[in-house]
Amino acid sequence: MDGSIKYIFGFFGIWWAWMNYTWFASAYDNDDTVFRLLTMVIMAGSLTIAAGIGPFFESLDLTLVVIGYVVMRLAMVVFWLRAAAGDPPRRATARTYAFGIAGAQVLWVIFVWSQPLQPGLFFAIFAAGIVMELAVPVVAERREVTPWHRHHMIERYGLLNIIVLGETLLSATRAIEEASRERFELQLIRIAIAAFGILFCMWWLYFSREEQLERSDLSRAVVWGYGHFVIYASGAAVGAGIAVAVDAATGHGSAGILAASYAVAVPVAIYLAGLWLVRDHWVLKRSGRYVLPACAVIVLLLPTVHFSLEGITVALILAAVLRSRLACAEKEPNR
Repeated sequence: MDGSIKYIFGFFGIWWAWMNYTWFASAYDNDDTVFRLLTMVIMAGSLTIAAGIGPFFESLDLTLVVIGYVVMRLAMVVFWLRAAAGDPPRRATARTYAFGIAGAQVLWVIFVWSQPLQPGLFFAIFAAGIVMELAVPVVAERREVTPWHRHHMIERYGLLNIIVLGETLLSATRAIEEASRERFELQLIRIAIAAFGILFCMWWLYFSREEQLERSDLSRAVVWGYGHFVIYASGAAVGAGIAVAVDAATGHGSAGILAASYAVAVPVAIYLAGLWLVRDHWVLKRSGRYVLPACAVIVLLLPTVHFSLEGITVALILAAVLRSRLACAEKEPNR
């Protein structure tokens, strides 16, 4: 449980900084020299965060993480101040972003200076900081919505999901490597095949024929944009679950087969729930909208079965086929 909380908080920092930059770039990327230099600053901050993830997981040391994060966010403050100067009709919105982001960074710096803290208080303050960060766009956009490009955002979000699933697919290669080192292990080959099938179905279900974010109103954009955290975090967690399954099969980990199966099943179910949240409960109007929630429930029940990873793969394949057929049926006239 402690590791899961650390994972969620660590993933949030990376995702949130990326998301803010992506939405800003959709609205105000003029590709001038200053924009490129500030982008380079943000990249340097992301590398600093990456260097601090290890100490954070080992001892709750957030120093490097916060330094990198604050560097990225202060670059965003400069971005928004430039937008305020160049877009007078939305100056109030841009300034709200700039001052809100800057205020949140003050909280993070004070938070680090206050260390060490008891774990309970540590995570409580961390959660409060996350709430403050999430509130900034909601408050700012209520003044005047920034001119982001809907298709650009859909493309960028989809590309990040491909990157997340691609990185997760590497866990399947580890099963093959382990199987080829000393002797042929059928169980590891099964894990590799199941992992590939699971990730392929996750990709297939995300990139459906139905367009995401079909409306650009603020409430829909907020749910869609924020809801993708669930999709990205769970998608990456599937890779960790597959790695746990490989360790369990080779005897290198402390988790048993049941725990390893749930390490894959739980994030897969959350991924399906995330897709339902950001897309299906809006774009599908009849029985097709219930396919992914039903599949999520089935996936959570499968670890009690011996061939659980293969069962998850089969469940996802059936869900993808059934959802596609029901979605197509909705588009047919007189149905």
